[in-house]
Amino acid sequence: MATWREFSDQRPEMAEGGRQLLYQFGVGLGFLATIRVDTGPRVHPMCPILHDYRLLAFILPSPKLNDLRRDGRYALHCFPPAENEDAFYVTGQAHGVDDAPLRAAVTRQFLDERAGQEIPPPEADHALVELHLDTALLTRTNGHGDFDPKHTVWKA
Repeated sequence: MATWREFSDQRPEMAEGGRQLLYQFGVGLGFLATIRVDTGPRVHPMCPILHDYRLLAFILPSPKLNDLRRDGRYALHCFPPAENEDAFYVTGQAHGVDDAPLRAAVTRQFLDERAGQEIPPPEADHALVELHLDTALLTRTNGHGDFDPKHTVWKA
């Protein structure tokens, strides 16, 4: 497993490409997959936050949070861009973070990224998790229907 910083240090062009795709709409957006108790997949949209070279997320009390607490494995995929089929995908292990100053800083960033919107801050029972990376995949294309996409793979 590696942190986002370690990934970024090893593959800065991939990390930047991933950041651009996760933040293509001005806020972090992706689909987070977890593993249910019955080992089936669970996928929902969520808002990853890249803060100080850490990949973080607030996860509200939910079956998804229960999945992460029970079996921290996850997969995160960016939202699809409108103009091409570029993609960014990471897998790894989620870890709860109990750090009040970090939580306060990430909450500020969360709200700053949504300035002008009536978005409340994460509530006290929303867990702050750090997503450590095992693998990353960055795909670059020349638009929709590109028959020769360029895939770059990184493994911790």
